[in-house]
Amino acid sequence: MKFLIAGLGSIGRRHLRNLASLGEKDIVLYRTHKSTMSEIDLAGYPVVTDLQQALDEKPDAMIVSNPTALHLEVAIPAAKRGVHLLLEKPISHNRERVTELEQVVAKNGVKVLVGFQYRFHPTLGKLKELLLASEIGTTVSCRVHWGDYLPDWHPWEDYRKSYAARSDLGGGVVLTLCHPFDYLRWIFGEVDSLWGITAESEEIPIGAESVAEVGLTFASGMTGTVHLDYIQRPGVHTLEVIGTEGTLRWDNTSGDLRMYKAGSHEWTTFYPPQGFERNSLFISEMTTFLELLHGEIVSPCSLEDGIKALDITLAVLDSARENRKINLRR
Repeated sequence: MKFLIAGLGSIGRRHLRNLASLGEKDIVLYRTHKSTMSEIDLAGYPVVTDLQQALDEKPDAMIVSNPTALHLEVAIPAAKRGVHLLLEKPISHNRERVTELEQVVAKNGVKVLVGFQYRFHPTLGKLKELLLASEIGTTVSCRVHWGDYLPDWHPWEDYRKSYAARSDLGGGVVLTLCHPFDYLRWIFGEVDSLWGITAESEEIPIGAESVAEVGLTFASGMTGTVHLDYIQRPGVHTLEVIGTEGTLRWDNTSGDLRMYKAGSHEWTTFYPPQGFERNSLFISEMTTFLELLHGEIVSPCSLEDGIKALDITLAVLDSARENRKINLRR
């Protein structure tokens, strides 16, 4: 099976390393040579600088890991040739051409896995399992807090020039840290409406929002909030769920999940498997993509899932810009 990787920044290189570690050797790199990273780890792989020439290599699958604003510029031509896609999140930075991608994927039978790797987190999956079993009663509310200091992400480059900082590439904290809008929908169901507030911190002068506060109402009737920022040190990424009979607290830093049950007045801690680390999420994601390509499973994070996550994410930005509550029901 032949793979084409479009975009060789940090996430593209992670996917390259993981593909190789899983035994895949037939890999072509499509590059524009705008990456600020070293070339050393790319040695030995064929490099193509023209997209049509890259597609002429007849890849079976493409990993779309270039900047968000450029995703569909490569994904749509690939899908037109029947190339299956691992499409990094968010699938785009706006709604333009999303319907076109949807139509091309359906017409050509293209398999799509959207790169929301937190769906593969073992204790976040355990949290969902506990909720389905009503271990803390009826779910009432949830709260995500995710703060991380942007200048520390890629020490080798000026953070102000990174994709995460540039609105023209699909940056800003809401699009870049959009994972909760996917995993909350995955765990709790459809979002009914939301409001968003964003701000640009003078401490992080990037020309895009670096702080966001979001309120959510779900179709089930429960409520939630999401805090995102590029400021906090040390970084924090947590999810708390409040139920009528207890509380769940998930911590991405430790990987632990804690459950308090009102009946017993006790806390129980669930730990990730021994040896679990951040890249384990991406290995699981890539393994799943390979299983999808071999016809062993259906996509656990489909293009439709990616579109719904994008709808929520863009609605947050719309709400902040227009200063109004957004109803997502169609």
